[in-house]
Amino acid sequence: MRRTARHVIAALLSAALLLPLAACGGFGAPAAGTADTSGPGGRTLTVLAAASLTDVFGEIGAAYERQHPGTDVVFSFAGSQELASQVRQGVPADVLVTADSPTMEGLREATGEPVVIARNRLAIATAGGNPRRITGLRDLAREDLKVVLAAPEVPAGRYSRRILDKAGVTVRPVSEEPSVRAVLGKIRLGEADAGLVYVTDATAARGAVGTVAVPDAQNAVASYPAAALDTARDAGAARGFVEWLRSAHARRLLSAAGFETP
Repeated sequence: MRRTARHVIAALLSAALLLPLAACGGFGAPAAGTADTSGPGGRTLTVLAAASLTDVFGEIGAAYERQHPGTDVVFSFAGSQELASQVRQGVPADVLVTADSPTMEGLREATGEPVVIARNRLAIATAGGNPRRITGLRDLAREDLKVVLAAPEVPAGRYSRRILDKAGVTVRPVSEEPSVRAVLGKIRLGEADAGLVYVTDATAARGAVGTVAVPDAQNAVASYPAAALDTARDAGAARGFVEWLRSAHARRLLSAAGFETP
């Protein structure tokens, strides 16, 4: 399966992977209770993951498959709050990785014991070249700026408001987005002058946006817990993937992408 085909778009999942359609087994993962014939070994792992992991998990999935021949890893990326909703709706999946611990804790009845696989921090993303000359958090309160934030129910949105409150900065965003990647997209498209995103998202933009660092004393640390879902088709394989996310190989890939690792 090609890597591009392996990444299930979150919008498609939330729109189409409701239980009645999931029973048809038409979205890359077989329905619960049906035979899984994907790959020589007949194993597919479906991983629901926070949007900010999109780039690095592409590499991690490829590395895992090389080390586990016959296993296909299928990812669905979305905001953590949307992933939680999908789990509660019973969307077929094996592993969950969120961008904050509270979201995972709220699903404790549906998961195994979570483990933190990475950490992240926030940065200010600006239009390329930083034409509005933004230098820090206080500039985000300027009335001449269009600032976009993740919605309050999104982990990045909660972290953003936490650090703005800590700095005593009041921001009136022009929009509140469903994921941190949507915030980045608004800035890249010129629909906003600045926003708060994860350091790793700004890094992945590869110069398409400017980046202004937020000092550690003002910043917040985001944790990424991973857990096998109780509804996993192969509980052992799901737990094995979660454990592999803490391996030296996975840590190297996460570190290279700008994440902090435990």
